[in-house]
Amino acid sequence: MGMRRWRWLAPVLVLALGVGAGLALLVGAAVRSEAVAVDRTPVPLAGHRPCAAVQVTFDDDRLMRRDAEALAGDEQARRVYTETKAEAWVQFQDLFKDDPRLVSQLGPDNMPATLTVIPVPGTDLKAYAAELGKRFPSAQSSEPFDVESVRRQVAPDSGSPLCPPAGEL
Repeated sequence: MGMRRWRWLAPVLVLALGVGAGLALLVGAAVRSEAVAVDRTPVPLAGHRPCAAVQVTFDDDRLMRRDAEALAGDEQARRVYTETKAEAWVQFQDLFKDDPRLVSQLGPDNMPATLTVIPVPGTDLKAYAAELGKRFPSAQSSEPFDVESVRRQVAPDSGSPLCPPAGEL
């Protein structure tokens, strides 16, 4: 009679362990889906809207592309965007289309080639910009670009952040 009372214990334990494992898998999948995707393959900047990044500028497209490829193994980089001098010139012409005199005085050679590197969440943008500036001595500049810090200066009480953890809008 004593063993009969405990017969139900084994199936209940197996069921509880199964439910617990299933819940753990669901929670794990949800946590992983919230993580930002990492792809360090350099792609053109056009069509993307970074809001927290490091911009590294160059005099030469070739040097920019070389250094973009060097970021493939950088654990702090999440996305790498490129903009050639010609692509920057197209953007410049569009931005200043109402000032033909200014546009007529410049050309693609006056534009920088630019790497825009979006770091993984939690990266200190200023420190990362300084690190990239040292790593790429052929760069003209390496500067943090952070929409949130500008917004906090202009409108400190404006509410929730505009820039998501992924670093682009």
